[in-house]
Amino acid sequence: MKIAFICLLFANKRSWATLRQHPGHQSRAHSLLRAVTGIRCMSSVEKPRVLERVVAAREQQDGVGARVRRSIGTPSLGRLDPFLLLDHFHVKPPGGFPDHPHRGFQTVTYMLKGKFRHRDNRGHEGVIEAGDLQWMTAGGGIVHSEMPATPDENEGLQIWVNLAAKDKLVPANYQEKRSSDIPVYNDPTEHVQVKVLAGSFRGVQSDVFTLTPTELLDVTLGPRTFFQHKVPSSWNACFYVVTGSLVAGSQPVDAGSVGVFEKDGDDDGVEVQSGENGCRFVLLAGQPLHEPVVQYGPIVMNTRQEIIQAFADYEAGKF
Repeated sequence: MKIAFICLLFANKRSWATLRQHPGHQSRAHSLLRAVTGIRCMSSVEKPRVLERVVAAREQQDGVGARVRRSIGTPSLGRLDPFLLLDHFHVKPPGGFPDHPHRGFQTVTYMLKGKFRHRDNRGHEGVIEAGDLQWMTAGGGIVHSEMPATPDENEGLQIWVNLAAKDKLVPANYQEKRSSDIPVYNDPTEHVQVKVLAGSFRGVQSDVFTLTPTELLDVTLGPRTFFQHKVPSSWNACFYVVTGSLVAGSQPVDAGSVGVFEKDGDDDGVEVQSGENGCRFVLLAGQPLHEPVVQYGPIVMNTRQEIIQAFADYEAGKF
């Protein structure tokens, strides 16, 4: 009976695809497949979220002579609480990000290619190489620079994660992980690799401590591969496609775009399928802070008065 069902299932791919593409039918499709064949999907997501919208990253200048493709932090997608910004940067010398201040949030830098040199006003210095992660808590204030450390193109992602009012003035600190130290879930039979930058995936746990509850996964899928991941129903979630393409529900999403998931309080995770050539994407999920946000460039606080105080502290050398 199982063999007959499988033959029927794959002989009618259109019907199966229709079931998978409609959120109301997805859990029934998964349950049917598991009940008849014993095959399990990548995780036990029963009601995947619906894709709310797709936003193409917007190329713009940043720093000095640097170009970034910004998806979160634009007029099309201002913020996705707790995420303030998502940049995909490609930088060659002499471009870069010379000394600039931060206060009130965390910056996450994940290198994809090349190297970046980081230096701050507290004496901390280092080089972030391809595959490395730096999770910096600016907290009460820091002044730093981020400059290319190779003569060629240097590529990476930078994400800004907001901090709750109670954490905005914590002491600045760093969590830095070499690529070899980042835990990886790898299943060649499923054509799935997940680098767990923050949070966990299928029992693989990152030891990065996030003051604001956050998950960050670097996901690589083979051709036409399904991916599922449980996300708390109260969290916001999105993905940024680095290479290739994928489909969420029935909507295709290409490289250089971010897909934002709805949350209706009853869903339990996210699901996507890679395109015919596979894909690589970064999944972001985080617990909303539901606090007022007042931002002036690289300073993010809760009130205008706190912004004024931040610049007064900066001018007084208190960062």
